[in-house]
Amino acid sequence: MAARSKQVLRLYKELIREAGKFPSYMYRTYSLRRIKDAFREHKGETDNLKIDDLILYGRTNLDIIKRQVVIGQLYQEPESVIEHHLKASKANQ
Repeated sequence: MAARSKQVLRLYKELIREAGKFPSYMYRTYSLRRIKDAFREHKGETDNLKIDDLILYGRTNLDIIKRQVVIGQLYQEPESVIEHHLKASKANQ
């Protein structure tokens, strides 16, 4: 059981790390929120088969996020007002 917990935690960290690489603020915040909500929703899951399915689903989504990050970096959109404001506030701190 402890090995499975470590596996789930590692998957969570990988998903958060990859989602944080999205160049677009909107994609980044949406994906981070969805990852956190999904893990929170299934926090109390005890069925091992269901957990295995969820881990597989998470790994599949990790691969999708990795591909989308690369595509987002290739075809960057202009900086949004929110991104500009965030950069300005970080520079002023």
